[in-house]
Amino acid sequence: MTAQFVLVKADVSITWNGEAPNYRLYVGGELFADRTYIWQEQYLEELIQIYAPPGDYELHWELVPSTAGEITVTNVRIDNGPVTACIVNNSVLRIHHEST
Repeated sequence: MTAQFVLVKADVSITWNGEAPNYRLYVGGELFADRTYIWQEQYLEELIQIYAPPGDYELHWELVPSTAGEITVTNVRIDNGPVTACIVNNSVLRIHHEST
């Protein structure tokens, strides 16, 4: 199966007090990003560039440490890629084979 390029976007916001928290993004169990979130009362548009074969890839965000605040991820969407790719339940990237 041929790998395909997909650009996923998501809006990430974190409410926190004290020291700026870090968050991590995993795609299919693989660490894709580890960032310090420094913005107050704003959101970050996360860009996730994926080149992968057809399949399901879980998108998972977490705060480090988990007690650092509250993370909210909304508007997860495909910005560029095959028309057969989709987001399922705001947390799974599904890349179908090109012919399906």
